[in-house]
Amino acid sequence: MPRPSLQYMLERLIALPSVSSVSPQWDMGNRGLIDEMAQWCADAGFRVEVLPLPGEPARANLVATLGSGPGGLVLAGHTDTVPCDAERWSQAPFRAVVRDGRLYGLGSCDMKSFLALALEAAADLDPKTLRQPLVILATADEESSMDGARALAEAGQPLGRQAVIGEPTGLRPIRMHKGMLMEGVHITGRAGHSSDPRLGNSALEGMHRVMAALLDWREALQARHRNEAFEIPIPTLNLGAIRGGDNPNRICGECELHLDLRPLPGMDPAQLRAALEARVASALDASGLEYRVFRLIPGVPPLETPADAPVVRAAEALTGVPAGAVAFGTEAPFLQRLGMDVLILGPGDIAQAHQPDEFLALDRIPPTLEILRGLIRRFCLTEESAGD
Repeated sequence: MPRPSLQYMLERLIALPSVSSVSPQWDMGNRGLIDEMAQWCADAGFRVEVLPLPGEPARANLVATLGSGPGGLVLAGHTDTVPCDAERWSQAPFRAVVRDGRLYGLGSCDMKSFLALALEAAADLDPKTLRQPLVILATADEESSMDGARALAEAGQPLGRQAVIGEPTGLRPIRMHKGMLMEGVHITGRAGHSSDPRLGNSALEGMHRVMAALLDWREALQARHRNEAFEIPIPTLNLGAIRGGDNPNRICGECELHLDLRPLPGMDPAQLRAALEARVASALDASGLEYRVFRLIPGVPPLETPADAPVVRAAEALTGVPAGAVAFGTEAPFLQRLGMDVLILGPGDIAQAHQPDEFLALDRIPPTLEILRGLIRRFCLTEESAGD
């Protein structure tokens, strides 16, 4: 079959719905998109593996490999998008529209376009000329559970030595990002008539003590941890949602708090969860209240790739921009577990992600292709790459 044009790939990727969401009414699989991408890769000479997620045949990762051997370069992106409010868009979200120098469509920025650009950058490569392999990796469910990347990490299958994830960074190389923990605290007390406090034990008052303890902990964390590479250079802890009680004249029998913690690189999620539980336990000591601390999501570890990693140095040389840091999380920590140095670098801007009328500026396409081809030359085609 003739090689699909870049325009065709962009249009098809946007047109194939692949929303992932924690809300079942919005959630859908990505298998149609993966199967079409797999065919493009196979037609281009890649060795193709479609890897359904365990127990979820409608969701799959794609691993497409050109060339062979250890090492090499992985160009990675997630295939899913967030849900959208179609009525707030000026055109159909699942239709690629070019207007005013921009490509509009759900996933144009975050981050389906990168997958098309990765394939375009690899066009016409002869696998016989590759000293190290090139891998195109497309994952499932990054926007909800990150189950696609987690499955890859758990399987432990080596993919390459250097990796670039094409999340929207405005073509700035990113080597650090914060982690993300979303945790819950549930307190069970005893309901009773509000006229006599002896008849109950207020879960709401217990949560008041817990919240005070957590805000003190936040101050301690922010005094102890700081990284000036980040725009917000401290770890953040947000008390985001609380529910408890049912009536003013009843002592509150149950109360639940949901919180978000964004740790800096070097902060260990397991230690943070243990410290959270210890703070809750201390705040409720001798209160007679029962409590449970639990995860709302599995969480994402923070990322730090060494400043002298070859992929970081190469991206800095190709972009002319020093590698920096962002607050949002990515699949990079899971790829790190497979022995890769991981960089975040993509053509979109985070300000356009998750928004109505999401778009990618068309003038970002030529420099993105130039950067990707430079990385392919550096890590797949040259003698120098063999030593990385």
